[in-house]
Amino acid sequence: MKHLKDYILLYLKGLAMGGADVIPGVSGGTIAFITGIYETLLKSIKSFDLTALNHLRRFEFKALWLHVNGAFLLTLLAGIFTSILSLAKLIVYLLDQYPIQVWAFFFGLIIISALQVARTVYKWRVKEIFSLLIGIAVAYFITESTPSQSPEGLWFIFIAGAVAICAMILPGISGSFILLLMSKYEYILNALDTVDIPVIIVFGLGCIAGLLSFARVISFLFDKFKTVTIALLAGFMIGSLNKIWPWKRVLEFRTNSAGEQKPFLTENILPTDYLSITGEDPHILGALLFFLLGILIVIGLELAAHYLKRD
Repeated sequence: MKHLKDYILLYLKGLAMGGADVIPGVSGGTIAFITGIYETLLKSIKSFDLTALNHLRRFEFKALWLHVNGAFLLTLLAGIFTSILSLAKLIVYLLDQYPIQVWAFFFGLIIISALQVARTVYKWRVKEIFSLLIGIAVAYFITESTPSQSPEGLWFIFIAGAVAICAMILPGISGSFILLLMSKYEYILNALDTVDIPVIIVFGLGCIAGLLSFARVISFLFDKFKTVTIALLAGFMIGSLNKIWPWKRVLEFRTNSAGEQKPFLTENILPTDYLSITGEDPHILGALLFFLLGILIVIGLELAAHYLKRD
């Protein structure tokens, strides 16, 4: 990247990734895939290797910066953390006040993205189709899983961080939702809010360990089995649509740390049945408009990417 507009665009992509990562059901990896930076992100993470360690040991900071693609990572992380600290609150508010419209927006965003990703598979053979179906099944199973109780020892916090960060860089699988399944979503949010240093440090170390190891696995799969891997990731995205279907009936509530009742177990229902079952407006027209907006944004991003490549 050489132009200021490239850094601004990358920062905006980081904002989108950060906003997605705090929502159980939406993956920052999906946003990275949609916006065309997924493979660059994996390669940048994978570059934290022995060569990088040798540069650091010799105080060769410029060589280290270039080796790990520092400008890319710093700009992207700045966007992610800006979003987590600011836009995330807005997204949570919108989900609370306009849940159907917001989930419809994400539904449109992800379904068109899955189609765009699948389109990059130049030839659909048996192995690509099988990989796609495996991805759909795995993501669907994860989204249907019921959150369970889990230990609060620091050893488990480390594991939670490693597993969640792996999910966060997988398109279609939400790291926040994985934390919710492990009963650690609110626990980690509370630790951040109360600045619980031991929990934050151990969780962060788990994230680093998971990120550095898992990125290598995904990057290897991209290098050796690209079409099969892309089909698998497209499957993850399609399977995750089950979780973000806008119209749901709440089967069971849970009480969060603030004493508020939050949906715990839900069931997807048709928008035509939503009013009779819940007694609430299904907002079908609004949902349709936001669904189309999600689709148009992805198409617009693709057109913008082609435009920037020409420049």
